[in-house]
Amino acid sequence: MARAVHDRLPFLATPPPAPARGRNPPLAEMLRLVGAATVDSDAAAAAADEEANALSLPLPRGGVTPPPPGGRTIQFRLAFTSLTYSVRAARRARPGGGDGGGGFRLPLQNRCDRVTAAAPDAHSSRARVLLDGITGEAREGEILAVMGASGSGKSTLIDALANRISRDALKGSVTLNGEPLTGNVIKSISAYVMQDDLLFPMLTVAETLSFAAEFRLPRALPAAKKRTRVLELIEQLGLRAAADTIIGDEGHRGVSGGERRRVSIGTDIIHDPILLFLDEPTSGLDSTSAFMVVQVLRNIAESGSIVITSIHQPSQRILGLLDRLILLSGGRTVFSGPPSAIPAYFAEFGYPVPDDENRAEFALDLIREFESLPAGTGQLVSFNKTWQVMHAARHNPNDDPWAPTMSLKEAISASISRGKLVSGSDVAGEAASMHTYANPFWVEMKVLTKRSAINTRRMPELFLIRLGAVVITGAILATVFYKLDQSPKGAQERLGFFAFAMSTMFYTCADALPVFLHERYIFLRETAYGAYRRTSYVLSNAIVSFPPLVVLSLAFAFTTFFAVGLAGGVSGFAFYTLAILASFWAGSGFVTFLSGVIPHVMIGYTVVVAILAYFLLFSGFFINRDRIPDYWIWFHYLSLVKYPFEGVLQNEFGRGGECYVRGTQMFDNSPLAVLPDTVKTRVLASIGTALGVKIGPNTCVMTGHNVLREAAVTQLGKWECLLVTAAWGFFFRLLFYFSLVLGSKNKRR
Repeated sequence: MARAVHDRLPFLATPPPAPARGRNPPLAEMLRLVGAATVDSDAAAAAADEEANALSLPLPRGGVTPPPPGGRTIQFRLAFTSLTYSVRAARRARPGGGDGGGGFRLPLQNRCDRVTAAAPDAHSSRARVLLDGITGEAREGEILAVMGASGSGKSTLIDALANRISRDALKGSVTLNGEPLTGNVIKSISAYVMQDDLLFPMLTVAETLSFAAEFRLPRALPAAKKRTRVLELIEQLGLRAAADTIIGDEGHRGVSGGERRRVSIGTDIIHDPILLFLDEPTSGLDSTSAFMVVQVLRNIAESGSIVITSIHQPSQRILGLLDRLILLSGGRTVFSGPPSAIPAYFAEFGYPVPDDENRAEFALDLIREFESLPAGTGQLVSFNKTWQVMHAARHNPNDDPWAPTMSLKEAISASISRGKLVSGSDVAGEAASMHTYANPFWVEMKVLTKRSAINTRRMPELFLIRLGAVVITGAILATVFYKLDQSPKGAQERLGFFAFAMSTMFYTCADALPVFLHERYIFLRETAYGAYRRTSYVLSNAIVSFPPLVVLSLAFAFTTFFAVGLAGGVSGFAFYTLAILASFWAGSGFVTFLSGVIPHVMIGYTVVVAILAYFLLFSGFFINRDRIPDYWIWFHYLSLVKYPFEGVLQNEFGRGGECYVRGTQMFDNSPLAVLPDTVKTRVLASIGTALGVKIGPNTCVMTGHNVLREAAVTQLGKWECLLVTAAWGFFFRLLFYFSLVLGSKNKRR
């Protein structure tokens, strides 16, 4: 077999030259981070030698390796050796839930981002191996593609290389130029493009990339240079014709699927990263769009980047754009080398590729056939190891012209001087003090607020629907409770009106749940590599959502206050409006918090409706506080409806001079209500004689204060209730922040 392998080794496809690009000097902080991550030279040399012996690319016939393109020294080489990763069998992947990454899913993330690490014995019956000794490398100017059937481990390998798997759970090594990568360094020099296109639908292509530039590029970089970078990226992505077209969604016509995918890639590469990781960028695209996307990746690689992507059944044209290919099956390597080596490789294995068949499809079909057999793909895995051993036996690492001659720090410095990791001449000092984020806190808030405001303004139907619901509800309440009188029934009807009105505020806020969920997806993508702080997002979210709440509050107050005949005049109307606004604020905060912990819209609606129903039940309207059982009284004080409900009751009934039960009206809700008025008058006189007071038909028997005591609304004043309601809104936004901190970890465990 060794002789046959020698005779059939394919020629190495020479990648295109990487053009030099001069723009800006290096970032001081980047180099400082790299210096801190560098291991001692002896250890680095040993690691480099070990990885050089594990090269996965076969040599051409004759053992002569061609020089790098254009005679330029390769500056970066990402090497990975014996990557092994397993999870507990109890936390296995959901059906159809990604390639080999299965396990617990974070709320609102499409890929599996957190998995429980397996026991030390990865091959025990309780563990499922997702990666099993994967070895390979990728060089500057090249595209490394990972291919395999669903569940083969493609996405898991991409996550491992992109530092999205905890180093404690991942066994093996990942190095760049022989030096291990720390989290800060890889976050600064790399980008990760998720499979789904998570973009604001009403922003244009140019606006989307401009906002990405505001987030990822330093504030000290002049605005003109940022605009230049955006224009360059639009040209690089082939999006000039669509620059002023909105992204679009199901209800708004926008860019095509292929253009949307390229925009999604562009938002993550705005800073021109050295390492680019992509999770199936061609998924869901037609062959032409997929080819254009890979062409863009080819251009990015030629600009001096390392591109590593997972891909599903590429066409023959796409295969011609790839430099290296790793075929996986069950987390093990069944082929590693240039795509041009596939025919010779499978011919040596005994399964030649037909001349008229796509090499990638043939390989995947053959792997599936082996996977259906009891022995699985063990033969292919063993043959691949033999193939790699034959290559290693003929390869001297010291004679490899592709091997980087610079340390990681030197390579990054040289790469920045050629224009990578876009920076400015006056950025170095400021970068050293900003560490992880490109911009200070207030700049992030300004940009986030501006972006959300533009997107919201271009989708007025969302606000108009909420406004219409509020106005219609207010109009119905105004007609049902029109001009309530000051009678026992009028007092009872006021209680019902306030209970329904205050609960309506919270139920109306539930309509915003899908909006917050969609933004949450975008948040996860943008913060994965430090675009902005979580605090900035939470505060800007609150700022953008507040003005519409003011309009909704005024609309409902004007619709109902005067028509129902509520008391208090101007001051009463002002407090009534503030109570409605506080209710909207608390309800919006509650829904925002739920959007941070609940992954699906329908589940979110179910939870919101159920919890708000409980809040209304324990608000004090259906059953008074002093009648609630002791084991449920805690829920009464947690009820969001309780405080605005009691506040407006205090505003309505807490004034002096109003009477709601006079003389004979005290019999209205009793069997004596059917007696003639003359009889009621005599009964009142008898009661007055017995009590020693004079009671007539017009004597005030119950004031507003008595109504409040009957409703057990005596613990807090109306302003205290208003403050507590507003405090709930701030509290839920604080919880929303913590849900983002705890729920947006983008590493598997």
